[in-house]
Amino acid sequence: MTLTLSRESFPLREVFTISRGSKTEAQVLTVTVTREGIAGRGECVPYARYGESLDSVEAAIAALPEDVGREALQTLLPAGAARNAVDCALWDREAKRAGVPVWQLAGVPALRPLVTCYTLSLDTADRMRAAAARAADRPILKIKLGGEDDMARLEAVRAGAPKARIVVDANEGWTAEVYAALAPHLRRLGVVLVEQPLPAGADDMLAGIARPVPVCADESCHDRASLAALRGRYDMVNIKLDKAGGLTEALALRETARAEGFGVMVGCMVATSLSMAPAFLVAQGAEVADLDGPLILARDREPSVRYDGSVMQVPDRALWG
Repeated sequence: MTLTLSRESFPLREVFTISRGSKTEAQVLTVTVTREGIAGRGECVPYARYGESLDSVEAAIAALPEDVGREALQTLLPAGAARNAVDCALWDREAKRAGVPVWQLAGVPALRPLVTCYTLSLDTADRMRAAAARAADRPILKIKLGGEDDMARLEAVRAGAPKARIVVDANEGWTAEVYAALAPHLRRLGVVLVEQPLPAGADDMLAGIARPVPVCADESCHDRASLAALRGRYDMVNIKLDKAGGLTEALALRETARAEGFGVMVGCMVATSLSMAPAFLVAQGAEVADLDGPLILARDREPSVRYDGSVMQVPDRALWG
């Protein structure tokens, strides 16, 4: 078996800003696993928030034994971007070798189209209102917050898109005081979910205050080992393959989270359709899907996932799976 790595950069349609900073491109690492003339692909986005870089992820993958399989991979690499890319590539190759779609190999029901959130970047209230107005026909808007004047931003988005459901993502950017001040207004403004309001590791107070709308763990939830610390603080978990370390763990995390009473959201990094395709499988039946990464790009891979507005169609197996 050979493992081939390639770095690729995909420009964004416009600057994308969250509470931790801005970006103008999606830098991804693509892994191709080839054995017996059959190749599978996977993609990951190393994330500095978790101590990852393109160099560190490449080094971790390069150190793997050439004959690594999915089961061994789960113990050879920790949850994270490196394991995700290889795991997804192995799933893709297995499906091609068997001549069946990945969902059949995984033992899950046939895939169906789903509705995804559409994300609005953190900006001034006026600009966010204008962005919301341009996206007002989309059923679910996810808005990035995490700075001063967040109440004004939230009011502005509601004014720009009066009918849309709103998911708020603070990306760890609030304090306990900010959350307590905003929480009473969330339901009035049509917010259906708040994602990671407080920093991971400093979110104890969520267990002791009212949560008028469900609160979802993102940075606080990576894999199944994260769940025990979330009980009583969070109502839902955001499963991302780059955090979980691939489709294998993401599917297991989804089942375990549901069994323990958590709702499920499935999200993504800013990435191409090659990252969306395996996440689409995990997102089947999720309460919230946030798989709009390609909609933020100026160009995507070919073939790519088709979006009809906010409806994400079943990915072409020529892309992955």
